[in-house]
Amino acid sequence: MGARKRNSAELRKEAVKNQYQAVLRNCPTSPRKMRLVTGLISGVEVNKALDILRFSPQEASRRLEKLLLSAIANWQAKNEGVRVEESNLFVKKVSVDGGRALKRLQTAPQGRAYRVRKRSNHVTLVLDSMNKEVDKTTK
Repeated sequence: MGARKRNSAELRKEAVKNQYQAVLRNCPTSPRKMRLVTGLISGVEVNKALDILRFSPQEASRRLEKLLLSAIANWQAKNEGVRVEESNLFVKKVSVDGGRALKRLQTAPQGRAYRVRKRSNHVTLVLDSMNKEVDKTTK
């Protein structure tokens, strides 16, 4: 590996260390349905996002709520002694990618069969602090 490539890889690793994220893989919900729910919470403060997810009727919101709680726990592990309310955490980025699709057959009339694809997705949720954003803009 060249020096330039190694340096950029180290910079990427350092940037990831400062992020607080949680990843959900192979969630048995279609990516399209999950994106509808993630659109509700992207860019929103953490406590408000938890309330939105708790009271939304979609099934995907339950899985996303659990993922958000996991990301908050990851943040608390790195920042011991700091309260979540004082830190002004918000959902910085939520990305939904397609996962593995289970391929099944469904019987159809006249001896035919239809293909059914049961889709899954991967969700990555990244948290950030508003306080850090303010410090960057003032410098």
